[in-house]
Parts: sequence; structure tokens; C-alpha cells
Amino acid sequence: MTRRTAARVLSAVPFMAYANAFQQNRMSPHDTVSTDLNDKKLSITYGRPYLKGRGFGSEVAPYGQVWRLGADEATKLTISSSAKVQGGPELAAGSYSLWTIPAKDKWTFIVNKQADVWGTNYDQSLDLARFDVPVHKTASTEEFTIAVTKKSDKSAEISFAWGTQMASFVLTFS
Repeated sequence: MTRRTAARVLSAVPFMAYANAFQQNRMSPHDTVSTDLNDKKLSITYGRPYLKGRGFGSEVAPYGQVWRLGADEATKLTISSSAKVQGGPELAAGSYSLWTIPAKDKWTFIVNKQADVWGTNYDQSLDLARFDVPVHKTASTEEFTIAVTKKSDKSAEISFAWGTQMASFVLTFS
């Protein structure tokens, strides 16, 4: 093994240890939902906590406080092209973290510039936009669920459900 190869391998070891520790600290299963709209891609990666008798308004997702829309890492939205959020901001291609401030009748969604965030390390100074979405009652959803449903060749509805609450908004690509 050459010195250059050995240096490369040794420099990767701390990163691999960090990534492994990150995975081991996860408390909930994780999922990625995505869609492809005429070669414009949308994906959301998130942790899926179970209710376990909790839910919105509990210590896990208290009303009136910022919540990371899932568990472990903050929920990550990635888009391949610029897109407009219904009732919200125009987003450039890239990755963002999604947060919410839940209430009984609406959720205030937050799009944050910092895409890779562990836990509740939310930094309000990096907020790109906030917008309100009404809450709808739904059949009880035990595991936090995000769904992406194609609405047209340019748009998709993103739905968030947990317990008996659901909120959704439409993302439309330019």
C-alpha cells in the first residue's frame, strides 16, 4: 500500500465512525419517499416514530413548538429543479430541512437552508420561509407517514400524517 493510499484510507476512518454512530443513535425506522415529474425529481427522507400513546400536543411534538417532522435527523427535502410551494416559497434546486410548529387547527411549515441536521439542532436564522397549512382529521396513523402523490406532470401533493392529524401542500415545479 502506498503512503497516499494509506492516507486516504486513514482519513476516511473518522467519517465512517461518525456515520456509523449516526446510524446507531437512530430510535425510529427511516424511509424515503420520492417521485419523478418529467425528469424533475422530488425526494423526502425522514424518521418514522410510532405514536406509542403520544402524538401532537405531547412531549414529543408539543403544540406551539418547532418539531422536526419525524425522528432522529430532521426531515430532508431534495428537489432537482426550482419549485413553488402552494401558499409558500419558491425553492431553488437543492436540499432543505423541513420543520413544523404544530397546532390543533394548522401547522406552520418551515423550510430551512440547513439540510443535514441531527435531532433538534434547529437554527431559526437559517429559515428560508414559513407558511401555514390547515390540519385535517384522518383515521389514526400509528407510524408517522409522509406520502408524495403525483397531481400532474409538474406537481405533487406532499402529505404528513400522525395520529388523527394530517396536513398537506402541493409542490409545483417550474
